[in-house]
Amino acid sequence: MTDPVSLTAGAIATVAFQKFIESGAGELGKKYTMEAIAKMESLLKRIWTKLRGKPRIEEVKASLDQTHKITPEQINQIAAYLQVAMDDDPQFANEIQLMAQQINAGKIQDNSSMVQNNSGNAKGWQTKVEGGTAFIGDNHIYGKSPEA
Repeated sequence: MTDPVSLTAGAIATVAFQKFIESGAGELGKKYTMEAIAKMESLLKRIWTKLRGKPRIEEVKASLDQTHKITPEQINQIAAYLQVAMDDDPQFANEIQLMAQQINAGKIQDNSSMVQNNSGNAKGWQTKVEGGTAFIGDNHIYGKSPEA
């Protein structure tokens, strides 16, 4: 029997701090179910409890309490400490990975349609991108092909 997909500390931290990344609670509600949002709060509390007392973590927590926003650098700091905690405590790692997977399962799928009308020789592209990079349009690559 294989283990469920293991999430990295960075992915878990991003999920846990999603409400501080989004521009507002309304935006978060458009992307996740209410149950998933409630689980985010539980995951966040579990992470704070495990990492309590670490000076850098306390600085990030104090900043969050004031601004209610988190930077990518702060998430990276938390993820680094979280990775160490996960390595030291496999039971904790399994617990928070499961919580993060449950939150991801509560992500609302964007099934909205897109309509585009082109006339004549016009070209048009439509895409929905959630994270990552989208290469849109005609991609032309010039140069020599690699020798075999």
